[in-house]
Amino acid sequence: MTFPADLVIRFAIAADAAAILGFIRDLAEYEKLSHEVVADEPQLRSTLFGVKPAAEVLIAEVGGAPVGFALFFQSYSTFLARPGLYLEDLFVRPVARARGVGSALLSALARIAIQRNYGRFEWSVLDWNEPAIRLYQSLGAAAMSEWTVNRMTGEPLAALAERWPHPVGKT
Repeated sequence: MTFPADLVIRFAIAADAAAILGFIRDLAEYEKLSHEVVADEPQLRSTLFGVKPAAEVLIAEVGGAPVGFALFFQSYSTFLARPGLYLEDLFVRPVARARGVGSALLSALARIAIQRNYGRFEWSVLDWNEPAIRLYQSLGAAAMSEWTVNRMTGEPLAALAERWPHPVGKT
């Protein structure tokens, strides 16, 4: 695998919040989901770099300019009794695509999973995103076609929470 000679992958810091938000907006536009983005810089600084970070971010830079990001967090496998790495978002700007930046980010994430002794590395991909699917297959990823992703947000989430009327532990 060949990567650009001036490619750097680093962990994001709080000062990267604006760049991260830019990547999130670019990704949402690519996925035709811009209307769903409510994130802002203060929220990102708080949730990614605050007292208890909810996720971590890698930034890919070519020639010192940010061209891609990967946002990930620790998951857990009950079957393996080990943590795992879940990739929430990966995006490479068009100017840097087909240059190995996406592969480099995925490789760096795999290295993190191995260094942390995680049992798996997982992510989801939209079924119409053929370029991403081809990349993942070329790297040896196995599609989990027998699994369906489920999600609750907004009113359905609140309604389900109301079914159990008692507080649960600490929040």
